[in-house]
Amino acid sequence: MVVRNIAVFTGGAVIGAVAVGTYFKSKQDTVKAVAVPGAVTPVPTPAPVPVSVLTPQQPQVPARPSPPPMVSQPPSTAIGSPRKIMPHGFPGPVNDFFAREGYVASYNRQFRHPNWVAEHLTTESLKDAEGVNRGKSTFKEDPTVPDLYKAKLSDYLRSGYDRGHMVPAADCKFSQNAMDETFYLSNIAPQVGDGFNRDYWAHFENFCRKLTKKYEDVYVITGPLYLPYQDPVDKKYYIKHEVIGNPPNIGVPTHFYKIILTDRGNGDMAMGAFVLPNNVIQNEVPLTAFQVPIEAVEKASGLKFFEMLERKALKNLCKDTECRTMPHPKSLKDSKMKALPAQ
Repeated sequence: MVVRNIAVFTGGAVIGAVAVGTYFKSKQDTVKAVAVPGAVTPVPTPAPVPVSVLTPQQPQVPARPSPPPMVSQPPSTAIGSPRKIMPHGFPGPVNDFFAREGYVASYNRQFRHPNWVAEHLTTESLKDAEGVNRGKSTFKEDPTVPDLYKAKLSDYLRSGYDRGHMVPAADCKFSQNAMDETFYLSNIAPQVGDGFNRDYWAHFENFCRKLTKKYEDVYVITGPLYLPYQDPVDKKYYIKHEVIGNPPNIGVPTHFYKIILTDRGNGDMAMGAFVLPNNVIQNEVPLTAFQVPIEAVEKASGLKFFEMLERKALKNLCKDTECRTMPHPKSLKDSKMKALPAQ
C-alpha cells in the first residue's frame, strides 16, 4: 500500500523552480498561487516582529524577544484541570532531541525522519582529521529511538530512494565518531538519487561549506517539507506524498529546505532561505531560483528560525555573496553512492 506523490515537476526542475519561486517570492503579504504541476499553496508572509536594532557601537549580542503573556492555569482541584483530565499520561507529540558531536537534531516519530537538523560550520570544523574515513561509516538504526517509532534499514530496501543525509557526512570530518553519527537513520530522509541527492543537493551542500572561506561562522538548519500542489483538473490543493517501508511508515518529503545564517565575526550577518523540490534538478537551474522568504518556510514547517536575532537587520545572503552551486568532483559523487539502499 503506497501513497504516491502527485506533486511531479513536469519537464524537470525548471518548472519546479518556477513553481516554488513564484509561490514564495511575492513581496505582498499574501503569496499568489500558480496553477502549474508542482505549484504549492499560498502562504501568508507575516512581517517579523522587531526586537532591537544593532549598531556598531552596541555589543553584538542576539536580542531576546519579549516573553509571551502568562496563561493562567486552573487549580489542580478543578474538575477541568489537566491533572484531572489526563491523570494517566500525556500522549504527545514527542519530538526526540539529539545532541551529537557535530550537530543537533529533532526527530519526527510519525514520519520517521528529522524535523530539522542544525550545524555550525567553520574552517576549523571542516578540516580533515587524520584517520577519518567515510568508508569506515555505515548506515545504522538509532538505538535511542523507541522501536515503535524507529526508521529501520529494511524500510529503505528496494524503495527507489537514497538514504539522504540531512547533515552531510562531509561536514563532520573532524572526528570519526562525528562522521559515524551522521549515518544514524534519525539523520536520514528519503531523497531522489540521480539528479538530486547525488547531484544538485550535493552541490548545494558544497556551497554551504565553501561559505566558510568568506564568513567566520556559518549556521545551517536543514529539514523536510510536505507542500501542497494544485490539481490541474479540479483546481483544489492537496498534500500527497509517497510512504516507504514494510509496513509503509517513512514519509517521503515533497521538498527540503535549508536556512543559512552567516557571520563575518563582527556581527555583520546575512541570511538566506531555500526550498528545493525532492526531484531531479538540472545543474543549470540557478540556486537563486529556490530562494524564498524565511517567513514562508516557517509558515509551512511550523518552526521558528533564529528568533533571537533582529532579522530585519540581516543582509540578504545572495546579495552579500554569489549564491551559485558548482558540480562537485567525481570522487564526492562516488561517495554519495553509499546512500543507495540495498537492492
